[in-house]
Amino acid sequence: MSQSMLRDPASTFLIGVSFLGLFLAGMLAFYPPIVRDSFPWRKPAIGSVFGSICILGILAVFFPKWCSGVFDFGKEEGDGRPSIGTFAFHGTSSAVQGHHPVCENFSAHVFRVGNRTFCTACTGLLLGGLLALVGTVLYFFSDWQVEQNSSLLVWVGILGVGFGFFQFKFRTFARLFFNTSFVFGVSSILIGADELAGSVTVDLFLIALTLFWLFTRISLSQWDHKRICCACKVATCEFVDTRKRVG
Repeated sequence: MSQSMLRDPASTFLIGVSFLGLFLAGMLAFYPPIVRDSFPWRKPAIGSVFGSICILGILAVFFPKWCSGVFDFGKEEGDGRPSIGTFAFHGTSSAVQGHHPVCENFSAHVFRVGNRTFCTACTGLLLGGLLALVGTVLYFFSDWQVEQNSSLLVWVGILGVGFGFFQFKFRTFARLFFNTSFVFGVSSILIGADELAGSVTVDLFLIALTLFWLFTRISLSQWDHKRICCACKVATCEFVDTRKRVG
């Protein structure tokens, strides 16, 4: 863990609770309640709830401004300048590509296909969300049998979510892969644990953990943007001017 994260109590707390949640998810999956639920509606109900989360996550990728507003990523100061917690825009015009500033410090956050620029993290989350949605439909609403691979699914999910929290340590396509594995990992844990435990209580606990993991992932992304801008040495950065004025 980086020294800058260690100096941020909120990030340290979120990471700590998230990894505790991963540990509890594994314990519940591999040491499930002895009595399995026999409710016929368990799988379609859990599948509907988790599928809705996947769909909302996919929509958030296509509407990042709305998502940013919900999580306070896009708040401005009273004079219309970016707030101290948001990423900065260099120069006199706020040029943005892949909803990141056109800045060398953010080069690892985007990739290009032809003349278009895409956010690496959002593309990975989109791919992971689509894979998770397909897996949800196949398992919870079809007759996809995963009994022989349920333990493997849980382990793959734990690794995917764990590495996904540190995706900001990697560059471009590695970042894309770990964001994809993060969302896919969440669905793998839920599917594997549902097969092993067959418990509504365990499923609902994992769905609650999913929401917390997503919140942690978004908060860490915000922290990473703020860290990059705080270390920026560009003299014409609006964020630097804001810092001087606030300080």
